Amino acid sequence: MKASQIGAIVLVLSGLATFAANAADIEAGKTKSAVCAACHGVDGNSANAAWPSLAGQHASYIYKQLKDFKEGRRVNASMTAMVALLNDTDMKNVAAYYEGQQPKSVAFDGELISAGENIYRGGITETSVAACMGCHSPGGTGNGPAGWPSLKGQHPEYIVTQLKAFKEGTRTNDVGKMMRNVSVRMSDQEMKSVAAYIAGIQ
Repeated sequence: MKASQIGAIVLVLSGLATFAANAADIEAGKTKSAVCAACHGVDGNSANAAWPSLAGQHASYIYKQLKDFKEGRRVNASMTAMVALLNDTDMKNVAAYYEGQQPKSVAFDGELISAGENIYRGGITETSVAACMGCHSPGGTGNGPAGWPSLKGQHPEYIVTQLKAFKEGTRTNDVGKMMRNVSVRMSDQEMKSVAAYIAGIQ
């Protein structure tokens, strides 16, 4: 790993430590999340596969994404408008509220599970794609302190969309270009397969 990548990861981890040190107001977060519910669901389980489910996601990760939208490191017109309504405390509170919600099962293509499991657990040797579980854990729950998101309960369509965004360079807020370096080596079919497997993790 390059020194610049290590430095970027250290900065992120420092930010996550700061986040963890500040107690959030979950009830206030629930109230503020009313503006999020139309897309992400009242309890963080999105009914539309185009929008991510936030239930059970690490508060540190949600907070980082909200800050990235607010500060232009991640671009989406709808989210930019939404975060404009939130201050820093609001974002921490909303993130804490969604972290405490329970992710629900989502639909997935069972025929892709086997191929997807091979990628998730073993990577793709031919193209040097690392196993997804190295960062996102065997159970898909990620690693909050390290900044790696939980994928459990996420719509496979949304996962594919984000992998393609990383591959095409339209999403660039991954630490040390980790996701861009992985996704650029993946085919569309490989993305669909691993997304189906992730969606099926119970």
